[in-house]
Amino acid sequence: ADPAGSTPPEGSVYEWYKRGLDLLKAGSPAAAVQLLSRAAEAEPESPSLREALARAQFGARRFADAAESFRWIVEDNPSEDYALFGLGLSLSRLGEFSAAVEHLALAVAMRPDNKHYTQALRHVRATLDARK
Repeated sequence: ADPAGSTPPEGSVYEWYKRGLDLLKAGSPAAAVQLLSRAAEAEPESPSLREALARAQFGARRFADAAESFRWIVEDNPSEDYALFGLGLSLSRLGEFSAAVEHLALAVAMRPDNKHYTQALRHVRATLDARK
């Protein structure tokens, strides 16, 4: 429930969300994608649902879908560093290294202390350099 008093999503959608997160944690991203896709269809404006779906899509190696989900979050909230990181990783898995560097560099600029962000950026830059 939301302490601010706004109406929470229907219990069934919230249950799908929670079960989807549990499946993701348990190492079943493909199953999580199915549940979280349904939840995201029911609550299309929910950034937390969209992020969970994007993480599940990435884990299920559905990188184009993950990129699309992370991009939706970034377009809605450009300062969402985790979504920029996810978008950059997804794009790098798709071989779109220049675009990946752009998003990863923004994530690193927002959170220079995050070693996952800086490692990912370094890796993608090295891949780009190796291809030149």
